[in-house]
Amino acid sequence: MSLSRWWTETTAALGDHLPLPLAALLLLLTAGLAALGWYHHPAWVPRRLPRLRLRLPRRRRSRPPRVRRRRGTGPATAGAPVPAPDAAPADAGPLADRLAAQGRYAEAVRERLRGMLGELVARRVVEQRPGMTVAELTAAATARRPPVGPPLAAAAGIFSDLWYAQRPAAAEHDHRMRELAADLHLVLTAPAPRGGERA
Repeated sequence: MSLSRWWTETTAALGDHLPLPLAALLLLLTAGLAALGWYHHPAWVPRRLPRLRLRLPRRRRSRPPRVRRRRGTGPATAGAPVPAPDAAPADAGPLADRLAAQGRYAEAVRERLRGMLGELVARRVVEQRPGMTVAELTAAATARRPPVGPPLAAAAGIFSDLWYAQRPAAAEHDHRMRELAADLHLVLTAPAPRGGERA
C-alpha cells in the first residue's frame, strides 16, 4: 500500500468518527497547551515531584558547574552553580544594597550569596575549588562548622528559586538574604567551641 493511499484511507476513517474541522481544532489546542507548558517550564512543575534528569558524560569546560540533585535535598539547591565570590565579603553588601535599591532583587540576592561564600573562604571554613556546587559547599562548610549549615542552606534555596526556578524576585527575598548573611557572619565571628571545628 502506498503512503498516499494509506493517508487517504486514514483521513477518511477519522472523518467518519470525528468531523475534520473539530480534529484540526483539537490538534491546534493540544499544540498550544504544549507550547505554553514548554515556555513556562519549570515554574509550573510542582515542587514535590521528582524531576527526571538524564546524566550524560560531560566534557571539562570552564563554565560554572551545576548542582547534581541528591536524595534528601530539596529542589531549591538543584541545578544551582556556586556564584564565584569575586568580591571580598565587605564589598558584596554595598553592591547588593545598590541593586536592591534599583529593584534588581534577583541580582542583589546573588551578590549577597557571593558575599557569604567569600566570607566562608576568607575565614578558611571551606577551600574554594573550581567545580564546587552549592550542595557540596554547604556540606563541606557544615562538616567543618555545623552552625553555618542552616543559614547557608536557606540562602542557597532562595538563590536557586530565583535564578533556576525563575520565580519572581521581591524585596522580601533580599531582606531574608540580608538576615541570613548577618546570621552567617555572627556564626563565623563567634568563638568556636573546642570540639566544634574539625581540622
